[in-house]
Amino acid sequence: MKKLKNVDKNTSLLFVLVILIFAVMAVLQPSAFLGLANIQGMCIQFPEFGIMALGMMLAMIAGGIDLSLVGIANFASIVGATIMVKMGGTNGSIVLGIIAAIIIGLLCGTFNGFMIGYLQIPPMLVTLCGLQLYTGLGLAITKGPALTGLPESFSAIANGVIGIVPIATIIFLICALVVAFMLRSTVYGQQVCFMGTNNTASRYSGINNLKITIMTYGTSGILGGIAGVIMASHYNSAKSDYGSSYTLLTLLIVVLGGTNPDGGKGSVLGVSLAVLVLQLVSSAFNIMRINSFLKTFVWGLILLVIIVFTKVTENKKASR
Repeated sequence: MKKLKNVDKNTSLLFVLVILIFAVMAVLQPSAFLGLANIQGMCIQFPEFGIMALGMMLAMIAGGIDLSLVGIANFASIVGATIMVKMGGTNGSIVLGIIAAIIIGLLCGTFNGFMIGYLQIPPMLVTLCGLQLYTGLGLAITKGPALTGLPESFSAIANGVIGIVPIATIIFLICALVVAFMLRSTVYGQQVCFMGTNNTASRYSGINNLKITIMTYGTSGILGGIAGVIMASHYNSAKSDYGSSYTLLTLLIVVLGGTNPDGGKGSVLGVSLAVLVLQLVSSAFNIMRINSFLKTFVWGLILLVIIVFTKVTENKKASR
């Protein structure tokens, strides 16, 4: 009961929305929506932007933002795919390609963190420039077209299943659990929340803001690299403009999930539920054959309802 009381109103509302969407679609299109093929399809689609949303959440908890995640993901996937192709597509090349992609993500994120933490350049400017920089580097490698010729077994990462559970979903769950552990059970988690709440106070309390900033954006970069591997596996190719809509989508997810845009607050559970809500809406609209433009409108409407509900709740608490 105590744990249930600790769940914030935003998360509770998202949970209600998940149940409501399931209930409505179970009545309107039960066989199509609740079918194993549709559920597996949803679970295959959301991990690539869901993992990026976790990176965006970390940056926002720290009082910043990471607009470079899509660029990092594509650049990392292009480097990894290049290694696979050059090495002839062996199993060893797949492992090396994945490791290289994650390392590239770490390096890009660390560079972002250094620019933000050491040079004190606003996170929005650094990561927006980073988006263009990493996209440009990827474009320089591919020369424009998608990099193809990746081994067929590589596509199993995003499209394969273990039993009935998609591998990509398992990767997302592992990433979510690791990030949740970092935030709830480590000194880093306490320090990043404190820094996001009050940067100046955290510095005077003895927290190394530069170290925390670099760790945060480095971790975000790693998550971007992992998302890049899943994207490349999904298409079995790598290109500099894959997932171009994910930047705004991850921002929507993180804010919808209850992360404070001013920093200091955010939860993996909230972000995960927000990912699920948006994926359920998208799947429901596809099954009902409703215009995709209306889907974007509904996403925005859901975000507006959540923000208004949260604000009204906070005002009521403040007035007591």
